[in-house]
Order: sequence, then C-alpha cells, then structure tokens
Amino acid sequence: MCAAVKLWGRRARALLCCVLLSAWEAAWGQLRYSVPEEMPKGSFVGDVAKDLGLQMTAIADSGLRILDRGRTQYFSLHGKTGHLVTAERIDREQLCRLLEKCVLRCELIVEGEMQIYGIEVEITDINDNAPGFREAEKELRIIETRAPGYRFPLPEAYDPDSGTNSLQSYELSGDEHFSLAVQAGPGGDRSPELVLAKALDREEATFHDLVLKARDGGEPSRTGTARIRVVVLDANDNAPVFSPAEYTVRVPEDLPVGSTLVTVKATDADDGLYGDVKYSLKKATETASDIFQIDSEKGVITLVRSLDFEEGDAYEVEVQATDGDGLFDTARVTITVTDVNDNTPELTVSSSVSEVSEDAPQGTVVALLHVQDRDSGANGQVRCSLDAGVPFRLEKSFEDYYRVVTTRQLDREEVSEYNVTVRAADGGSPSLWSSTVLSLRVLDVNDNAPVFSEASYSARLPENNAAGALVLTVRARDADWGQNARVRYRLGEGRVRGAALSSYVSVQAETGALYALRSFDYEEVREVGLWVLAEDGGSPALSSNVSVRIVIVDENDNAPQVLYPPAAGVPGAGVRGWSGVELAPRSSEPGALVAKVVAVDADAGQNAWLSYELAKATEPGLFRVGLHSGEVRTARFTLARDAARQSLVVLVKDHGRPALSATATLTVVLAESVAELLAELGNEAAAAVPGEAAGSLTRWLVLAVAAVSCLFLAFLLLLLALRLRRWRRSQLPPPAGGALRGVPATHFVGIDGVRAFLRSYTHEVSLTADSRKSQLRLSPGSCCDTLPARPLPDEPAPLLGEDPADTARPQNADIVPVSACPPTCLPLLPLLFCCPIPVLIWLQPRQGS
Repeated sequence: MCAAVKLWGRRARALLCCVLLSAWEAAWGQLRYSVPEEMPKGSFVGDVAKDLGLQMTAIADSGLRILDRGRTQYFSLHGKTGHLVTAERIDREQLCRLLEKCVLRCELIVEGEMQIYGIEVEITDINDNAPGFREAEKELRIIETRAPGYRFPLPEAYDPDSGTNSLQSYELSGDEHFSLAVQAGPGGDRSPELVLAKALDREEATFHDLVLKARDGGEPSRTGTARIRVVVLDANDNAPVFSPAEYTVRVPEDLPVGSTLVTVKATDADDGLYGDVKYSLKKATETASDIFQIDSEKGVITLVRSLDFEEGDAYEVEVQATDGDGLFDTARVTITVTDVNDNTPELTVSSSVSEVSEDAPQGTVVALLHVQDRDSGANGQVRCSLDAGVPFRLEKSFEDYYRVVTTRQLDREEVSEYNVTVRAADGGSPSLWSSTVLSLRVLDVNDNAPVFSEASYSARLPENNAAGALVLTVRARDADWGQNARVRYRLGEGRVRGAALSSYVSVQAETGALYALRSFDYEEVREVGLWVLAEDGGSPALSSNVSVRIVIVDENDNAPQVLYPPAAGVPGAGVRGWSGVELAPRSSEPGALVAKVVAVDADAGQNAWLSYELAKATEPGLFRVGLHSGEVRTARFTLARDAARQSLVVLVKDHGRPALSATATLTVVLAESVAELLAELGNEAAAAVPGEAAGSLTRWLVLAVAAVSCLFLAFLLLLLALRLRRWRRSQLPPPAGGALRGVPATHFVGIDGVRAFLRSYTHEVSLTADSRKSQLRLSPGSCCDTLPARPLPDEPAPLLGEDPADTARPQNADIVPVSACPPTCLPLLPLLFCCPIPVLIWLQPRQGS
C-alpha cells in the first residue's frame, strides 16, 4: 500500500512539473507534457485550451483539432473540456525500446487562425517489467584444475524498464565453491561473473547447481532468475584468443538480407576437443539478435533482417569463442549503419480551403502543408516548390509546416479554378520527390459590367408596321458568373414627338428583344434614336448602354397631291378631283405650253416618283402631257371644228407597288383674246344658273369695270414715277461697270394686235428621293407677272425697266398665249383689256433706249 502511495506521489510531482513546463513553452508554439506509461485510455495529459489561452466557448469555433499524419494517434482532444487525453494504453518499452528518453510528438492546429502548435509528451517509465534472462538455464564446463579466483561469465539479465526501474543488482545462491562478481561496463552495464572461490574436485562433485537472481530498483522490486549448472571437467590449459579483439564495420541500410557483415576469428592452441572453437553472440540486445546471426563454426556474422537507418544507426554485439573445454574469449563488434536515400518526402495537407473570393487580398492563406523526410543529412533536407506561373507562393510557418498564400488578387474571369501542384524533393542523389494537388475554385465578384456585342445597333422598320412587331434584338454579355452575369435590359429615357419613348417601343428584359408598341408613319417619324441599358444582377449592379437607331422605311401609303391647278369640287359620288381654266389661242403652234400640272407625293424614293398622262380629253389628239414634267402642250394646230371649251383630265401616278394616283381636271378655252375667254366663261355661268336675272349680271360687270379703272389709275401713277426716275438717271454719267438696259421685247405678247406687259413662264421642277425636299421654282425670266419675279437670294434685284440681258431685244419675240400665265396674272387681265393703248404707248421703248 505504501509503495502504491509513493508511486502515485511521484506521478503527481511529474504532472505538476509538466503543467509548469507547458505554461512556459506555450508562448513559443510548443507544449510539453509528461505522463507515466500504462495509463488507461482517456487519462488526462494536459489542459491544452488553458495553456493556449482559448476560452471554452471558442474551442468549437476556432476548429481546434489534432492533425492526422497517417500514423498511430496516441492522444486525442476532448472537445468539451479542451483536455489532451490518452487515446490508448501506452507501453514505453514497446515504443521506445532503443531510446533512453521516450517522447511522443503530435501537432495541434487552430483552423480559424491557421496556426500550428507542437506537442511533446514524455512517457515516463514505471516498473512494469521484471528482469529476465535470455537463457533460463546455463551450463558451464570448468576444468577441475582451474585455480580459485578464476572468473566465468554468466548470462546477463535484461530489463526493458529504464532508470531505477531497470536492472540494479545480481544475487547468487547455491554453493560455497562459487561467488558472484559484477563488473560495471563503460556504458553503465553490469555483467555478472561467476568467481571460483574454492578449488573443484571432480571426484567430489561432478555438478554444481546454482541460482542467479537479477533484481531491479522499482517499488516494489521485481526479480528474475536463471539456473546455472557447473560441470566439472578435466584439465584444459589453453583458451581461445580473438585477433583483433574489436571489429568495426560500416554497412548501408539497403544492404540485402543474407549479406555477410564481418567474419570474426579466434584461435586455440590446444588440439582435439580442447582446440575446437565455437562462436556465439554473447551480448546483444533483443533487436540486434533479431537482425544479426553468427555461424558457430566459421564466425561469419550475417544479416537476417533489413536494416533501417531511421530505426537504428549503430549496433554493438559481443562475440564469444569457446573451446571444447569451456575456455573462452570475447570480441566486440561495432556495426555502423549509413543512411541511404530510401524514403520519399511525405507531403500532407493539414488544412486547406476549396474556395476563395477573387477579391481576396494578397497574402490570403489557402492551405497549410506539412512535409517530412525520414532520411537524415542531405537525404532528409526537403525543398518545396509550386508550379510556375500560378499566383501563389510558399511561406514557412512552423518547423516543417508551410503555408500557401496568394501573391496577388485573383481574377475569376481569367482563371476560374486552379489545380496547384505542390512538390517536395529531398537533397539525395538521385533526389526523391512527392507531390500533392490543391484544387481551388475562385468565387465570383461583380467586377465586370455587361458588354454589348456591337458598338451600336441599327434596324430598318417598314412604316405601318403591326403593333408588337419585333424590331431587333440586342445582346450583352457579362464576363462574371451566376447572378452577377445575369443581364437584364431596359430602355433609357427619351421622347418621340413629345411623347414618352416607352409608348413607342419596349425591350424584353430577359432577351433584349426590341418591339414596336405602335404603328409608325414615315411621314410623321423618319427615325427613332434610343438607348438600351444592360444591367447585371450583382450587388451593387453594374450597367452599360448602347445606342439603337431605328430607321422607318417608307411604304407607298400616300397618293399624289395636286398643287396646281387649285382644288375644285367635281360632281360625282365621292370622287376627288382637281379643275382649272386656261386660255389657249387658236393660233398656237404645236408644242405651245398651255398649262402645267404640279403634284407632290408625301412618300419618299420610288414611291414619290410621279408620272403624268392624259386620261381623258374632249379632243384626244389636240393636247399632250409631259410624262415627267406635267406640262400640257398643244399637240397640233387647232381646227375650226374644235370646240372652244376643252376639258382635260390628267392622271398623276406614283411608282409605288401598288401604284397610287390622283386626277387633275383642266378646262382649256380656245380663244384669241381675253374678251372671248370672259364671254365663254360668262356663257358657261349663265348656262349653269339659267334662272338668274340679267340685271344682276350687268350690275356685277359695272362694279368690275369701276374696280379695274381704279386699279388702272394707281398703276398709271406708279409707272409715271418710275419713268421720271429712269429719265433722271439717264441725265447722270453712265457707270463705269455697265450701262442701262431696257425691257426686252420678250416681256410683251400680242393680244388683238396690241402689245401687253405680259411674260410667258416656265417651271423648273427638282425631284429628289424625298418628295418633301422637291422644289418647284418659277423662272424669273419666263413668268407672266406684270411685275418682275423675285430674284434668287444670291442675285441682285434688277430695277423695273432694266433689261437683265446685255444684248438687244430680238426682233421677233415669241407670242405666248395669255392662258399660259399662272393664276396670279389673271387680276391684271381686265386692266389691260379696258385701257391697253395708253399703257402700251407709254411703255413702248424708244429707239436706242
């Protein structure tokens, strides 16, 4: 009972020292504990959480665990208390039979901090093994002539315990002829020897039985025994002798099994049985006896099991040579094992992450590795490396631990996944290496805005489209992944003809399809410009925009519109037409201009190209119409049988498909004077309203004459003023740059032999693909106005009475019918008709003027 109390007291003192030592070394990343062997499973070793300064509530969050490096785990971590406990019963003699100090190591990782702590646990010895002899019975042959004091080696006991628990003393009992002597070796070993205390007499006793007892120093003490039988022999005066007495050999650890290590040799000068030498391994540990054996006849020491430098680098054995009479000699053999690079570096991933965000900062730890090589020297020096060109590097963490960290921010759009190969190579020749692959997926961050496939989009949409028609589809791609790459489309702000853009077009949010919400009219909207925005689903969202141009394509949906002659109602059921009255002298030659039909088309391009044709005429062969100009000209000379009033229907048609058309109705009166024209119109009016009184017509004629007279007087005064102004200028010296020019004779036409101040006219028509940009211009040189035509913007306006031409007036001016004048000339006809002679006499140019 007292011995047990003392034992547990020693254990308590050892635990106290362990706790104090671990508290001092925790700050240096190394924990040290000490426990006795043979403790039951689950026994307390140390309070790791307390020594590391971790709170109990934070143990689960920090990911505290013992690393598994593919070897037997003798300790485990209690998850609730943070205590280090034994995982199984530990036998020190089994684990450290060749070591004086038995230390077990393990590594502790704190996952949240990527921190490694080393733990060393010393296994202290207890007296759980009794001393034992390899030979339970030993027979010694001693010649009877041996003098007292001679010593004979006895079997040595072996106790796997250490310290005071190991072998401490020997005891011999059984016979007075012998005593026991114990020799202390240089390494502290004790070798028992049998000392002959009294001369033997074979005739007195042939055998002597002795008991050799070995005792250790444990509490309580343990003992082991061996029986020694001494056989008394006849005399033998020469013992075997080794030469040399010590042998040293160096062998590599990869030496094949069965190889000869060394051959020992001992000689005996005796002959016969006394000179026959036998060899045996006298002193060898249990491990050495399993590795080496000796040929008893030849003294050859051979290898019976593979050597391993990592298990043992040197062995010492004692060889004994014994002759037939029991005389012997011993020799020491030292076998040194040299290291061979036969162990591949072991590379273990202690902790790693499988995903990392692409915006993780430089230096982010993605893996923790452990590397070791069981070889020694250069063969055990390991160099670690990574693949070239990867954004990672290795950093030394703790002893043989390395961290894999990022060297820059990652870009998922460039590389979405890495398979990083870590290689570990030793310094042997040839070098051995191993590798492991770290798979790392890069998590996406919304760092890319959508990009449209085109810089801008344009589409052509025919007018009068159906509501909901597809215009075009825009496409944008986002280099991100998942929700960050989900693109949605929407319209930018804008207005069309004062209305919101969203009332005209819409965009499908998921596909980017652009639809027309209403029917477009080319004559109202020629082009629609808008912006489409693409926005991803990230947070915050990124967006981009692109311009879209929708060109409305014209269709032939507008019929030609007749500008001249002016519109007038045409009898009929809902028929639209145009009518006008023109004067054509009967004396007109073929090709004389009678009238011009002017029309426009609101469409564009080919749909606005107009052509004219005579659809109906009173005399079909009398007039013709220009196909593209719309000019109505005489086709032949008029005949007496031709009716005075000719009705012409001109068809105006565009070139669309299908073609649209309009009609213009002209009334041409064949008369030589305005009086005949008015008479014909009066007869027509009378025929149209037969019930109207003749007095009413007379009254209107009187009013018309009075109005014309007043207009004539005003016109006469104006001409007089201009005439005086012209006379005054003629009295001044002529300008250096030019001379006065008179009114050309082409401004006058003959009516009943009297010259009137009228001018013929021509029309210049400019047709373009867009009918709204077409121009109708009245040439100032051919208008029938009584006043000169308005000059072009880039031409100076000539003075009234000045001839725009530098040459003299032609002698024979063309006679143009009055009916060829546009409608603006008609109000002056009564004035010229009533009082033509005074005016023309006044305006008649004099010779040389």
